[in-house]
Amino acid sequence: MIQKDNKRQIWSWAMYDFANSAFTTLVVTFIYGTFFTKSIADNEILGTQYWSWAISFTAIVVALCSPILGAVADNWGSRKRIMLVSTLVCITFTALLFFPQQGQVFLALTLFIIANIAFEIGTVFCNAYLAELSSEERIGKVSGMAWGLGYVGGLIALVMALVFFIQTEQPIMGFSTLNGENIRATNLLVALWFLIFSLPIFIWIEDKHNADKKPLSLVLKSSYAKLTTTFKELSSYRKIFHFLLARLVYNDALITIFAFGGIYAATTIGFSFDEIIILGIVLNIMAGIGAFVFGFLEDVKGSEKVILWSIIFLMIACLIAFLAPELPGLFQFIFGGNAIADWFNSKNLFWLAAILIGLFSGPNQSASRTYMASLTPAEKRNEFFGFYALSGKMTAFIGPFLFGLATSYFNTQQAGLIIIFILFFIGYKLMKRL
Repeated sequence: MIQKDNKRQIWSWAMYDFANSAFTTLVVTFIYGTFFTKSIADNEILGTQYWSWAISFTAIVVALCSPILGAVADNWGSRKRIMLVSTLVCITFTALLFFPQQGQVFLALTLFIIANIAFEIGTVFCNAYLAELSSEERIGKVSGMAWGLGYVGGLIALVMALVFFIQTEQPIMGFSTLNGENIRATNLLVALWFLIFSLPIFIWIEDKHNADKKPLSLVLKSSYAKLTTTFKELSSYRKIFHFLLARLVYNDALITIFAFGGIYAATTIGFSFDEIIILGIVLNIMAGIGAFVFGFLEDVKGSEKVILWSIIFLMIACLIAFLAPELPGLFQFIFGGNAIADWFNSKNLFWLAAILIGLFSGPNQSASRTYMASLTPAEKRNEFFGFYALSGKMTAFIGPFLFGLATSYFNTQQAGLIIIFILFFIGYKLMKRL
């Protein structure tokens, strides 16, 4: 039975963020996405486009599945069961990402898409536990703590990947550096990490509602009927509706940053694999600090203000990253060859943008989850968090798809950053109207 503010249950729930962060950090953002673009695809422009298609397809599938699965969980009391299956599927197909090599684009993308869909479905049901585990006055701290733990998990996994697999002449367990075997082996690290640290939530947290089992056909029929009713009832929850609309847009920008940040650093700024992992380590430190600090500020200033502040600084970060390849020439022209001009090189400017992204992406996600939990009626929590995932995924294919399209059309990834900035700006304007 779930109890409010039970420390063991809260920490068990938060450990799921600690566990699954290795997937987003190593596979999606920093290592595998970059490896696919540079080493599996024929060239970096095509690799960027293919990766954008994979992220977009994932978004569409999750957008269609999440509300239905939420309704099924409400009817059947099977939230934990669905979460367990999705977690195991993600772990299995992440491990299988070790095998695709140069030229095996279709195999690599297929395995990644299945793993990513399973990951997102598990996250939907993890989010739905928040308001049941925490009292209203502590919900910001609990959410912030979980996000902070997530970034700590990603940080530790990145350090392990750097030390044991990449920045070494003899990778652990006899993996070779030929054909990127040591880099591909980081997927095995992610799978093992996810498996071990996701165990607490399945051991110590139970579903609150233990509904009697019904035939699957009746469950699906009831789920579709309930989903249709909830769509109609959204007009009675105008604030939730408008918030989901805003999050739909600004979260799309964040998804695109996470999907292409490491790729942009490697192909446009010129980061090596070692530098990308160090970038990821710093980013996770900044994100962990941001999530913890702003978790406390949420309870003082409110989640809505934290979301708005974070979007402003994320827009600034986008502008800096966009200008990073161009500004060094301007500073050389203005200051000549002195130390000031030397400091303002492309890599240092991108570092500045990355630190801002790290500091404010965590609070943005944590505050969004807290804000949604505070608005959601208890009896519709699973379904509404299904819609919460829907708001994050329904148009989430647009950002990655347009990033890839703009990159391909203009033959530069800088064009894709304009898409991200526009999405943040629209999301900010929609949040201001709440």
